[in-house]
Amino acid sequence: MKKTKRTVPPAQEPDGFTRGRPYVPGYGIPKESKGLLPWSFVDQQMAKSQAYWLCTSGHSGRPHSVPVWGVWLDNAVFWGGGDQVRWAQNLSANPQLAVHLESGSEVVILEGTAELIKDADHPLVSPVSDAYHKKYKMRHPPPFWSLRPRVVLAWTINSMFKDATRWKM
Repeated sequence: MKKTKRTVPPAQEPDGFTRGRPYVPGYGIPKESKGLLPWSFVDQQMAKSQAYWLCTSGHSGRPHSVPVWGVWLDNAVFWGGGDQVRWAQNLSANPQLAVHLESGSEVVILEGTAELIKDADHPLVSPVSDAYHKKYKMRHPPPFWSLRPRVVLAWTINSMFKDATRWKM
């Protein structure tokens, strides 16, 4: 019996985003759009990542980076933690945020404004908790934070000069 290869449909690119090249002077990244990564690359890398690196700064502007567990759901990343940790205090003071993956070979960087979800009746509580349970074998009740990015950067180390891609809202 011949095995057929099962294909996964490409992830839907988020509405409102334009896809193009990042502006990185001096690196030789082409301006033409040939070779841009598909949104499915971002979707797959974010979904399979064990941890996400949060990059925050508070009132003072002092940077802070920390890995957290989280889930990728509906083109957004969700994570939780205590409100007394530095990154949570930073986000309360300044919700601007960058999130990136552990890999320097298959790069995804998200930029935008974090949102704190506290309400137990919020429509995302159940799907986020279910996704946490599937990924980490534990549930995560609110409060938790979310980031729906305004800018996404992605590339692969072996093809960076051909596939570097930026999605911008």
